[in-house]
Amino acid sequence: MNKQVIVDYIGSIQFTPEQINESIAKNEGKLVVSGIMQRGSSGNEKNYNQNGRSYPLPILKREADKYKNVFVKEHRALGELDHPESSVVNLANVSHNIVDLWWDGNDLMGKIEILPTPSGNIAKELLRSGIRLGISSRGMGSVKNLGEGKVEVQDDFEIVCWDLVSNPSTQGAFMDNLNEGVQTQKVDKYAKINSLIGDIISIM
Repeated sequence: MNKQVIVDYIGSIQFTPEQINESIAKNEGKLVVSGIMQRGSSGNEKNYNQNGRSYPLPILKREADKYKNVFVKEHRALGELDHPESSVVNLANVSHNIVDLWWDGNDLMGKIEILPTPSGNIAKELLRSGIRLGISSRGMGSVKNLGEGKVEVQDDFEIVCWDLVSNPSTQGAFMDNLNEGVQTQKVDKYAKINSLIGDIISIM
């Protein structure tokens, strides 16, 4: 099977201005948020997102451990504001860095630092304005068709990063909980950065 870009919308972040100020005060001037990054399936307990994709827990744990031991440990677990149609993280569009990952049952939890980059500042101002931003994973791999609109990620899956996006597509959590969802290489155009900038302008 050929590898493809696999996009998985996990959840959304929504903070009040008071919560944002509290986070900044607690973290030496840095905005740090946390929640569910990804959800795995184990045994007969199949967790499917709204697009019908499931991640076997052993595969997800293997890849999360690799990502933590390399990218998080080396302080380069970077993600972008919005999903590009690429398997490479574009440094010019980086908005955040993941500073920790851990497990809570089948849920992969994470702590994210919003960076003082142009894209990070856009994300911060959107959150200040009460706008929800989604967390979405980006990876490479193949999927197996299970029938009835369901697919399962296969053993060749590799995590690329987690991005901030405009609209999550899965039920579940928020960051201070984060939901889950999946798409493939053809990512919807509505989630491009220009629409985020437009949201800021309309609020100001």
